Amino acid sequence: MFEGTELAEKLKSEGEKILSIFASLTDEQWQSEVYTEGATWTIRNLLSHFVTSERGLLNLFERIRRGGEGTSEDFSIDRYNAAMQERTKEITPQELLEQYKAIRAESVAWTSTLSADDLEKRGRHPFLGMTTIREMLKMLYIHNLTHFRDMKKVIKS
Repeated sequence: MFEGTELAEKLKSEGEKILSIFASLTDEQWQSEVYTEGATWTIRNLLSHFVTSERGLLNLFERIRRGGEGTSEDFSIDRYNAAMQERTKEITPQELLEQYKAIRAESVAWTSTLSADDLEKRGRHPFLGMTTIREMLKMLYIHNLTHFRDMKKVIKS
């Protein structure tokens, strides 16, 4: 199987798993605190982060595919995340679920269009630095799984 197709399938299955867990949460669980160092993030904040980071990264990946260099060297993930949390603070969990479903479907569709050459294109990722689109897509998958693992610890407590 072509690597782009494999990456798209991984994103699809991971997205479906995450959606099913988020969809099963009670109103009380949405307010559970996942992170408390610095700004406190609840499970709702985490879903907002999934939506806004994936939307931003998909735009970044496409710019790199078209020959752009990626994020600026002085890009601040913390400032970006804080701004996105502020921008999405009024969106309900159900609306965020719909947005996540839509952006993940867009990511899967976009990834499945990539050629082998596209996967090798390099640009600056906000966390990884200079790397290939292939590695950026893998990081998208790992990023969500890492946060998801932290969220599951809170739900089980």
